[in-house]
Amino acid sequence: MNTINVPTHARRWSAVAAACALTAGPVALAGAGPAHATEGHGHASASVLRTDLDVSLLNKSVQVPLTVSLNEVEAPRSARKTALTATLDGVDHGKPFSVLSAGTADAVATVEGDTAEASTTLADARLHVPGLPLLSLVELEAVSSKAVCEAGKSPHASVTLPAAVTVLGKRVALSAGGPTHVEVPGVGAVRLDLSQTETTSATAAATALRLEVSVNPANLNVAEVEGRLTLAESRCETPAAAEEESEAAAPETPADEDAAVEPQGARAETNLAETGGDSATPYVAAGAVALLAAGGGAVLVSRRGRRN
Repeated sequence: MNTINVPTHARRWSAVAAACALTAGPVALAGAGPAHATEGHGHASASVLRTDLDVSLLNKSVQVPLTVSLNEVEAPRSARKTALTATLDGVDHGKPFSVLSAGTADAVATVEGDTAEASTTLADARLHVPGLPLLSLVELEAVSSKAVCEAGKSPHASVTLPAAVTVLGKRVALSAGGPTHVEVPGVGAVRLDLSQTETTSATAAATALRLEVSVNPANLNVAEVEGRLTLAESRCETPAAAEEESEAAAPETPADEDAAVEPQGARAETNLAETGGDSATPYVAAGAVALLAAGGGAVLVSRRGRRN
């Protein structure tokens, strides 16, 4: 019997070819796994108080914009604030002036998973404007607002109001039928817009009170105050659903290609079941073929060397 000696370098190339054939399949399989969708961020914001007022000092010699916010939060950047007072400097003879004081002033904004939510609560509150340090512009017991935006559901906005508030010293019953006007001779006028909510397919907003103010006290260090104040405002924007982002990221497969692939997969599963093989069987077979081909090549090279 003739013995064929395969050169060392041929045997090495055979082993390398077999290893490559065995590892090629699993690598391709790992790369073909499902894509993981990234959830949308959504957005939520809340504020207990925001002012946009113009203050004119005596004889209108100085114009001071009064822009103050209390417990203004946004998510996902910030979550909650509970400060009880908002002050302004440089109006009341250079001393800090209290715009709002409250027993409870809470603003929360969160974005978790597929839900964005904002809420505010204000209770036992007194709101002042420059020129009226002793007389409250508004006194109220409790108001709150809430906005919830959840993927796959309609956004929701709600407001809770007391039955009455005190405006410029007058007790006023609140009505949802329209704005409420309060006027005090020699002091000024206030218009209250109540319980405003707005929703779209992806957003929600709720405001407990919005006040239009015009104050002109007769004999104080402030001549005139004009502008708007907003109390207990909540807003949200619905996060993108994970399923929607997954569909947008996944490549489209033509229908005819799916039809062509499915029978082949079915036949492969049937053959594996009949032979008792598992999912690694195709890769082992491919490695064996590569090994035989490499060995045959090595034999051919050896024979030619002997003839020469």
